[in-house]
Amino acid sequence: MIVVFGSINLDLVAEVDRFPLPGETVAGNSFTALPGGKGANQALAARRAGASVAMAGAVGTDAFAATALSALLEAGVDLGWVRQVDAPTGVALIHVDVQGQNSIAVIPGANARVLASVIPDAALRPGTTLVLQLEVPLAAVCDVAARARRLGARVVLNAAPARDLPDALMSALDVLIVNEHEAATLATASGMSPEPESFATAMHRRHGCAVIVTLGARGALAAAEAKVFFAAAPAVEVVDTTGAGDAFTGALAAALDRDAAWPRALAESVAAGSLACRGPGAQAALPAAAAIDRLAATVQSSLVSHPVE
Repeated sequence: MIVVFGSINLDLVAEVDRFPLPGETVAGNSFTALPGGKGANQALAARRAGASVAMAGAVGTDAFAATALSALLEAGVDLGWVRQVDAPTGVALIHVDVQGQNSIAVIPGANARVLASVIPDAALRPGTTLVLQLEVPLAAVCDVAARARRLGARVVLNAAPARDLPDALMSALDVLIVNEHEAATLATASGMSPEPESFATAMHRRHGCAVIVTLGARGALAAAEAKVFFAAAPAVEVVDTTGAGDAFTGALAAALDRDAAWPRALAESVAAGSLACRGPGAQAALPAAAAIDRLAATVQSSLVSHPVE
């Protein structure tokens, strides 16, 4: 069972030829309003990867709430721990350029009122994988992570958006997932090298958790079980990278939740992230388990590892 504690947004997506410079207005090519939020994206990604998933978070009482929850509801994600609060549903303003790269501003809204207490202790026992991000209040993330650690659940944090993390949160983690920018932020705060493998191995030694750094089109590396694993990303036609990191995290959580070994879990994560780049938007492009499984076999066949030095 996977419990995702995190953000639920409506993504307002504008496709543009290029990102506007400061003070500049550019013409867009299209606009769509889509369900999103890192928490909701990761919950849906894990569900499509085959896991049973419950979502904990908050939405407003406005018209955006139903759309923000629609894909989760359709996929069968348990929404019993999603509260309606007196605040606007969270919104992400997203520009996507012709290369498929994105630039995002997030307005938290109801996500700023998420409470860790909505998740009961009974849901954080051994056999549960708790998935966290940083688009909801840090105090709530720390609270539920510490409780999950004490009660025996596996704790996975995708430390995005980038920010410093308190030692108390790091000590509660089983898995830390960051991209290169987020790794550099944590490395600076911790006095470590920002080079991905050096960072991953240093954090793995210091805190004992598995550490994964996603590398975009190059794939991902993981320091886990005293080894470093590297999985190269397969070549895909990139339409939109929005949600690729969430696809990676959701697929990883689903693989670990069913006790997959690290080489297989990393391969499935890289496959899911790559497949998510082939379609527009975040949730609509999240891949299904069968597609992940097929591509993961190719990724795993070229995966390499060596002991942590």
